[in-house]
Amino acid sequence: MSTPAQITANRANAQHSSGPKTPKGKAISSRNNLQWGFCGRFSVLPCESQQEFDELKAALHNEHQPATPTETILVDKMAEHHWLTRRALRLQNAALAEADDESFALFLRYQTTNDRAFHRCLNDLVKLRAEKRKQDTHRWDILLAQAKVDNQVLQNIHSETPEHRITVTRQRIIAVENAA
Repeated sequence: MSTPAQITANRANAQHSSGPKTPKGKAISSRNNLQWGFCGRFSVLPCESQQEFDELKAALHNEHQPATPTETILVDKMAEHHWLTRRALRLQNAALAEADDESFALFLRYQTTNDRAFHRCLNDLVKLRAEKRKQDTHRWDILLAQAKVDNQVLQNIHSETPEHRITVTRQRIIAVENAA
């Protein structure tokens, strides 16, 4: 158990080490525990190509053409998970070369986790689009039904005019004469 003098000394020392003050220092210290880059916020590691990641992301955007912010987020997540899967595969190969079974097993878990996350994002995107198509189809069905009702109303209005009754009567007379 600490004595009151030790507690006071610890508190005084803590005031001297209050962490980074500048945004640059905070950004650097936030990456202190970065080992392989699988946990926490996604980033392209310095040993990886940012341009290659951007090309992958652009290719996925071209393929899936997200139309809403949610679709964009899902496609971006797909790119990140695919990138992390490739990272895990590279680290697995390195672990195999060093015969490091423990690291290999860890990287295999990271690969599996990111593969599943990629496919979950893809499935969510497909479901989201299917629901949107269903809503659009329902909206078009409602518009078509309304157009049919409007058409019937117009036909009823047209058939109630005196000119239409005269035309219909003439057509009946001509039909009877032609039949005889």
